[in-house]
Amino acid sequence: MTLALTLLCLLLLIGLKIGSVFYIILKLEKGNLNELQSFKELQRNISLQVMKHKNISKENMILSITLQNIATELCRELYKTQKEHKCKPCPEKWLWHEDTCYSLPDEAETWQNSERRCSAWNASLLKIKSESVLEFTQSQRFNYVWLGLSPRQKRDDYMLLKEKINSSDWFTGNTDHLNDKYCYYTDRTYVYDTTCTRKEKFMCDKLADRVKIESTLMINVPEGTG
Repeated sequence: MTLALTLLCLLLLIGLKIGSVFYIILKLEKGNLNELQSFKELQRNISLQVMKHKNISKENMILSITLQNIATELCRELYKTQKEHKCKPCPEKWLWHEDTCYSLPDEAETWQNSERRCSAWNASLLKIKSESVLEFTQSQRFNYVWLGLSPRQKRDDYMLLKEKINSSDWFTGNTDHLNDKYCYYTDRTYVYDTTCTRKEKFMCDKLADRVKIESTLMINVPEGTG
């Protein structure tokens, strides 16, 4: 009887210990579950904030692009009457067409020196790669102006300038050893070649800067008005 009671007490004690351990584990797991739910909620809130920020950034980008387009178009209108308006994205006395700046014909130089002069302005010799640029240059009535076409070893027949628009001959190489080569120039609607050491006028072209929004959209209000 005594042995049986002792074993029963031991079993009860073991049961209490196991129950206590199970309770502690259950409590810990519940706490972990609450923490996991809190983490997921925090993660969800962060995701919502990120999405909101992305939407705001996208709206700001669209607004910025819209303002830039408005400023550019307004500057083009101002440029029609004020060639040197402060909004113009080209250097002073350079012409502005689409997204490119064009220098006015300068004094006569050899083809090589002309290319070097243009490079010093972060530009290159005149290239005509589209109908729009062709119409623009022809409207300016430029004649005897070097073109940025690659020099050749042999003479070539003259041709219409528009035939060179989609040519792969637009200059991309170096300007060394041109004494025995022929370079191209344009006379309004035609392209001719001549020795590269001959002196002709030259034009440069380069990518226009972005129109500054503040220089176009900000209107100076005279003092004393309101």
